[in-house]
Amino acid sequence: MSLVSTPLGSVRGTRQVLNGLPVHSFRGVPYAESPAGERRFLPPVPVLPWEGVRDCTAPGAMAPQNPDDFTPPSAGFATLWDEASCLHLNIWTPAPDNARRPVMVWIHGGAYVTGSNNGSMHDGGPLAAATDVVIVAINYRLGAFGFLHLPQLLGPGYEDSSNAGLLDQLAALGWVARNIAAFGGDPANVTVFGESAGAAAIGTLLGMPASEGLFRRAIMQSGTAERFRTPAGSAEVTRDFLRLCGLDESRAAELLTLPAPRLLAAQKALIDTAAPHSFGVPLPFQPTVETPALPEPPLAAVRNGRSSAVDLLVGTNLNEGSFAVEMRPGYPSDPPRFEDRVELVLGGDFPDPARARPGFADALADSLGKDPDGREQLEACLADLQYRQPSNRLLDARQGSAGSTFSYLFTWASPALGGKLGACHALEIPFVFRQTGNREARFLTGGTAPADLSGMMSRAWAAFARAGTPEAPGLPEWPRYSVPQRHTMILDGKPGVEADPRGSLREFWLGSAGREGVQGVPDSIQGRIPQ
Repeated sequence: MSLVSTPLGSVRGTRQVLNGLPVHSFRGVPYAESPAGERRFLPPVPVLPWEGVRDCTAPGAMAPQNPDDFTPPSAGFATLWDEASCLHLNIWTPAPDNARRPVMVWIHGGAYVTGSNNGSMHDGGPLAAATDVVIVAINYRLGAFGFLHLPQLLGPGYEDSSNAGLLDQLAALGWVARNIAAFGGDPANVTVFGESAGAAAIGTLLGMPASEGLFRRAIMQSGTAERFRTPAGSAEVTRDFLRLCGLDESRAAELLTLPAPRLLAAQKALIDTAAPHSFGVPLPFQPTVETPALPEPPLAAVRNGRSSAVDLLVGTNLNEGSFAVEMRPGYPSDPPRFEDRVELVLGGDFPDPARARPGFADALADSLGKDPDGREQLEACLADLQYRQPSNRLLDARQGSAGSTFSYLFTWASPALGGKLGACHALEIPFVFRQTGNREARFLTGGTAPADLSGMMSRAWAAFARAGTPEAPGLPEWPRYSVPQRHTMILDGKPGVEADPRGSLREFWLGSAGREGVQGVPDSIQGRIPQ
């Protein structure tokens, strides 16, 4: 057992030895008071001090959510959800001493509707032990509980109800600043890192005034700074949600007292209604701009210099769209119909999809070195639209920033499902966390993964957290990202640096749009890839 005294009270955790290295873990440590009851949809309240010793040896509850269709079969619905006690964090540290180690705060993905800090694939023990950093993983409110837009219906106090999940993350970072020194961490050297919706949350935090000073560095794995809705778009989602709850706008206050399972049932119905018209998990719940916490679109805020001093590492996986193409039921298997889908996707952005699609195929052919078939076109189009091109726009927006900027492209192709997934969405997570042998991870890796690549990536992430430069033994020198070179680390069995990889596609998206890129994903085509 491990015992730590914090400014709030004492906590009891566990100690184990991993590959000969000690690591102490503390799970379910609360950072905010209950968000249930009269606090539903409101900003979080910092947790009050407690007396005695709090037992933090077992995982805490998940935020309210429905089971996730994209959860690996081996993962299971491991922990129960509880609205009242979901705002907590997990900590892994080599030692609760005065060493002032770098702190890495993990924000999980899940389309803002699923996930928790308890996933075994991102258990922070091996990463903390091997790299001598402190890992923190946080929970935050999801779905309607964290992102339902209500100021127009419930009035003062609810101006940021659709950003409550992000305010939870800021509250957790505030807890880290005040308490992490007791666990051997340096509150002045905090890095936030996350994947998919977790990375999109970080992209949004970069544009939030209240995030200033809470983290020094950020790592975005398959994320975007463009995942948001306008107040009008969020209000439309709220109207649909109310209807599915059996309420009209005059009865919106009843949302405060409806049982949580009733809200989850409406949330599931909302997603199920949109699913047949999407390419993946629909994304009805998102942050809202033009609100007190998020006054402007995050990418615009970054272009205007917000978070300029934050060091930033941004990357994507080569085949981000493969889940949507290969694993969703009902997709066509013949190339012509795949090409029809490409035209449909491009038609969401361009007035003449028949002209835009051949241009995309040519750009992809230039990147691949061969003519792509319909399936390859669809997968690459989805990956570009929701991940790679938003990442490119954020990287370019950082020009002139005081902080350093780095780019990566993860290309190791998984043998899972006969190789159909390639370097799929979320595949890099077990490499970063040194969890490639994890049972849950084998669903993604196919049971085989190069341990040396995992070692290099985990050490590079930790080095970036420590001093702002991603580096590791065996990894080539990683140059900063700048325009026009756009140097990017290619993470594969043999890593290397390329200038502007898949540059023809980047230029296609800029040129075909006839303006400075397509900023933000149109509501009509959002949610076509799992988050």
